[in-house]
Amino acid sequence: MSKSDSPEVRKSQGEWKLPREEFRKRFQENFFDPYFDKHREKISDLEEIAWKAYTEGRKAPVTQKAKEVSTQFKDPDYDLSVEWIAAREEILKAQKLYEDPKRKDSVLLIQGSHRNDMTCPGEISKSSRILDHAQKILNEMGVEVQVLDLSHLNSEYGKKIHPCKGCVSTAMPLCHWPCSCYPNHSFGQVQDWMNEIYPMWVKAHGVFIVTPVYWHQSPSALKLMIDRLVCADGGNPDPTTTQGKDPKLAKKIELDGWDYPRHLEGRVFSVVVHGDAAGLEDSKKVLCDWLEEIKLISSGAEGKLDRYVGYLKPYATSHEALDEDKDLFQEIENTARALALNIRAKREGKLKSLSPDFHDPRPK
Repeated sequence: MSKSDSPEVRKSQGEWKLPREEFRKRFQENFFDPYFDKHREKISDLEEIAWKAYTEGRKAPVTQKAKEVSTQFKDPDYDLSVEWIAAREEILKAQKLYEDPKRKDSVLLIQGSHRNDMTCPGEISKSSRILDHAQKILNEMGVEVQVLDLSHLNSEYGKKIHPCKGCVSTAMPLCHWPCSCYPNHSFGQVQDWMNEIYPMWVKAHGVFIVTPVYWHQSPSALKLMIDRLVCADGGNPDPTTTQGKDPKLAKKIELDGWDYPRHLEGRVFSVVVHGDAAGLEDSKKVLCDWLEEIKLISSGAEGKLDRYVGYLKPYATSHEALDEDKDLFQEIENTARALALNIRAKREGKLKSLSPDFHDPRPK
């Protein structure tokens, strides 16, 4: 196959739409509470509008010509989603902050547990307490800190991280930076948190992830974010080149030679994984492998910590077990300090020899 050709786009699942009654059922479930009873007629009117938008496939109903946004887009007359444009602008601003040599060292602290005391569990997570200790140390060192608490997915109205749709597995250029799969208004796939999360990663000089183990793996909220960050590693910053989501165009671009832009390259990371029974080593390895694969830089052995808290003890006393483990808090302090020191060394050019700019022949 020559580079001018493009592989066949494989299809077999067909196209499907919800039957009208099933759509009505799902839409009306949003208004189950009797508080809405006196507004049923108005809700039915809204349902009819939503059905029309669904059947017409109005994914991005408000657009702007690419040429009105930037001269950098290949097709100036392509209609870009105004929501994607807004997300792009926030990322560009964040990148300028990252590159500003006068800005303070910055760390994004990520709390991966689902548990918090504002919803069903009724108690703070151990991850939150560990993160609080790391934040205290970083603040003492004069580091600017952002906190991303993924448990808000469970306790905050309308907060969502929608799943990755796997565009990258069709062709890398089909995966846009930032992700253009959401919002999809015709499917009701809205209120996606990722457009706020992308610039948090971009402007950080370092990332510190604290997470428990759920059934030998990362919690689903953390994994959702990780999957949606695929566009940060090799993602296409120009959706006009693929005319939105045209798989045949994307395949051709990839085969013609894709430069695989590393949008988060050079940030430094630390990881803390804790649990009470099993799976710590594997979970830590997977997280660190992923971060290194997207070209982040480890803060060294001190920056990769896995520890049991209350090993095989009752869940009910897990916080007491954490209270008693004074050595763990010292290790967390070491992990935070290692991250801060490595960020400073990176920004001063002292880590350059540890991260040479080799050509990667297999960028995946």
